[in-house]
Amino acid sequence: MRKNSFYFLNKDGMKINTYVWEPEKEIDVKGIIQIAHGMAETALRYERFAEKLTERGYKVYANDHRGHGLTAKSIEELGYISDNDGFEDMVEDMHQLTDIIKKENQFKPVFLFGHSMGSFLSQRYAEIYGQDIQGLILCGTNGKPQAAVNLGIVLAKMEMNKKGSKAKSPRLNSMSFGSFNKAFMPTRTEFDWLSRDSEEVDKYIKDPYCGSVFTTSFYYYFLKGLKRIHNKENLNKIPKTLPIYIFAGDMDPVGSNGKGILSLIDILKKLGMKSVSYKLYKEGRHEMLNETNREEVMKDTIDWIDAAL
Repeated sequence: MRKNSFYFLNKDGMKINTYVWEPEKEIDVKGIIQIAHGMAETALRYERFAEKLTERGYKVYANDHRGHGLTAKSIEELGYISDNDGFEDMVEDMHQLTDIIKKENQFKPVFLFGHSMGSFLSQRYAEIYGQDIQGLILCGTNGKPQAAVNLGIVLAKMEMNKKGSKAKSPRLNSMSFGSFNKAFMPTRTEFDWLSRDSEEVDKYIKDPYCGSVFTTSFYYYFLKGLKRIHNKENLNKIPKTLPIYIFAGDMDPVGSNGKGILSLIDILKKLGMKSVSYKLYKEGRHEMLNETNREEVMKDTIDWIDAAL
């Protein structure tokens, strides 16, 4: 596998760090996988998955979102996305990368893979730009947000007005993730909910670009974005012929232990989507690509992409 990186300038003149992985040998690449990573992590964490994809004939692109990884100006600015609608801004950056991908690869088919926060951004992407991708893969996602998201929006707005858009919010961080570990008590770390593989959890904890407390403005626009993607008018904009594959662990608190996944599947099918499939992995937690059965998960995912070509 060959690896490179580059920056592109987004609409705000921000340098977006991007990684590219491609097969070691000069072959006719079957298609492109564009990865949208999750909150408080980086695109580089998908290198193992990228290696599997390149072995199967795919080229992979993944950018560090605003406020993440090497796109952030410094470690201190991790979690600050934008003073504007950061959720929509990240989606626009993703689409700009798609345009770059198509120009660089003679318009080969592009599949969008989104994990966690990236899966919600990818849902929004499909509503606006679904015609530009060949398929959509969502990992560690959820369906319609619970009513409590409205309270979160109000609290985030209050904190943002009081402390500023760049202020970190331990309160909102605790409200969002504080309960995730409870199902796995007694726990070894505060991130046991990510994976049953303790080595993978430790890697996450030791990575200075992972696990940061995010800002008031991030939470405000992110929570508003979660509501927006489930607006009926927006949902109906997803192309009905777009193949969609969703997978998660049935112990993932983000997806309400599988209930949110089933809810999302039901929503998509009621919209009239022609091709929607899913898989729930028994006892799997949030990061299925870093779980103890990750080889199975990666193979299943790439098999689905092959079939969708």
